[in-house]
Amino acid sequence: MGNPKAELAQLPYLYGDTPTFLGFPKKKPAELTDEDVVILGIPWEGTITWGSWSGCELAPRTIRQASARYSGFLPEYALQIQEHLRAADLGDVLVDMADREKTFAHIEEAVAQAFSPGRLLTLFGGDHSITYPVIRSLSRRLSLGIVHLDAHLDNLDSYDGDPYARNTPFRRIAELPAFNPRNLVHVGIRGPRNRREQWEFAKEAGATVFTMEDIRQRGWLTALEEAIAIAADGVDGLYVSVCSDVLEAALNPGGPPDPGGLTPFELFQGLYRLGQVPSLVAFDYVEIYPPQDPQQISSHIAVWAWHHLLAGRIRGRMARP
Repeated sequence: MGNPKAELAQLPYLYGDTPTFLGFPKKKPAELTDEDVVILGIPWEGTITWGSWSGCELAPRTIRQASARYSGFLPEYALQIQEHLRAADLGDVLVDMADREKTFAHIEEAVAQAFSPGRLLTLFGGDHSITYPVIRSLSRRLSLGIVHLDAHLDNLDSYDGDPYARNTPFRRIAELPAFNPRNLVHVGIRGPRNRREQWEFAKEAGATVFTMEDIRQRGWLTALEEAIAIAADGVDGLYVSVCSDVLEAALNPGGPPDPGGLTPFELFQGLYRLGQVPSLVAFDYVEIYPPQDPQQISSHIAVWAWHHLLAGRIRGRMARP
């Protein structure tokens, strides 16, 4: 009988007991052919900005584990996603928790390798700082507009001396030479964890802000249509970034404690509509904290969010000649 340890080492496991997202095939970027959608995990947590470590670097794993329970069929739209789209899971970006610069370089490289015109790149973080290197990488290929769904503006100049903390990415993005802040729309903003200087910077830079009060006054889908029109105006591609705390805190147990947000139903409605935008090129979902969410409800919501976004993408394609 052979060495059991040697035999075990030959097993083709991916992440130990972690499945691929929705059972899609695991591929390397060089193996991609005509995939419509690729999934990439970014298990990164940088500077702590609230309490202690959130454990958000575990979310790509818990989201994949949650996805194992689902079929890809949505009765709301009578759609089986796998019948219309080919997808692959590229695994996780290589992360060095002690080296932010190296990690961001890995993110940029992974995004450059995964992106292809006509393909939707979906990314699961990680904290919100990951959006900056993703946008920086994509901006080398095409001009972008952003719909940013969040309770917070995340545009501080720095936090505790770190200009790349999770509450700074949209300041860094606004500074990119290839990005026009007038195509940046913050949606769902609310509450006293925002600072006055963040609001002032957004206005000075030319970004648009829809607070939750704006959304309740105008109507959710009406406000979202305005956001899409602004973000997509005159650019090659639309990017959608979702922080879990755009949701009502009571409905987002694995997220920050910010009440007064969207319901999951409203988020799914919005993502279904965003999925129909022809220029949509990438989508990220960030700031899920598995250690505080024993049932992983927030990870399941992220999987449902992905389903609704992709259902919208399929419906959009069906509607176009």
